[in-house]
This record gives sequence, structure tokens and C-alpha cells, in this order.
Amino acid sequence: MLSHTKYLTVKVPERTDIVNITGEVEMAVSESRVREGLCLVNAMHITASVFINDDEPGLHEDYKRWLEWLAPYDPSPERYHHNRTGEDNGDAHHKRQVMGREVVVAITKGKLDFGPWEQVFYGEFDGRRPKRILIKVIGE
Repeated sequence: MLSHTKYLTVKVPERTDIVNITGEVEMAVSESRVREGLCLVNAMHITASVFINDDEPGLHEDYKRWLEWLAPYDPSPERYHHNRTGEDNGDAHHKRQVMGREVVVAITKGKLDFGPWEQVFYGEFDGRRPKRILIKVIGE
């Protein structure tokens, strides 16, 4: 059994954005030498997400607009009790919960094995500072 761990550090300049990290994930799979196995990709911060979808800008804008409608940014402690801690990111916690923390993708013949349109994305909901992403590859 082979195992490979890689950490990415991202700093998104916007408060909310979606970043395609498929290339970095594919590179980690290649570095691992795993031919058959699994690849876990995990956003290592409570206000960030990793998810799989289509790389289509209109879809990304729809996600951002929908998430803002669902959990609008509001730094006041009235809407989000979490903000009573002195933070202003109560909305980001909700957005991350909806979008998910991690994905697992099969590796077949040394490649990510998912649909032809699928890509891996990092969703940032409380940006402007460095955050990490874990890529863990296991298999044979």
C-alpha cells in the first residue's frame, strides 16, 4: 500500500471565491505513484470548502449569489450569534456547511476517475488570509 500526503496553501484575495485546484490534485496523484486507490481532498479550515462540479463561470457565479442569499454576510451579532465572539464570519460557517468539507475521488490507472466535466474546487467564504488544503492519496 502506498500513501502520499501533500498540503496546498491558498490565499484568496476576495472574501468569497471559487478556485479550481484540479491540476494540483492531479499532480499529487502523479507524485504518489498510486495506480488504483483513493484521493481525499480536505479543506482544513472551518470557513472553506472542497467540492466537485463543472468548471463553468456562470455556475460559479450562481453558487456565490445563491450562497449569499442563503447566508448573507452580516458582521453584526444580531443575525449570527457566532459573531458575538468578536469574529465577523458567521455566514462563512454556514456556507461551508452547505458546500461540504471534503471530497473523495477514485484513482484508476493512475488518474482521477470521475466524469468528463468534473473538476475539484476550493470554495473560500472568509478569505484574504492563508489557508491549507490536505490532499491524501492511498492505494496500490
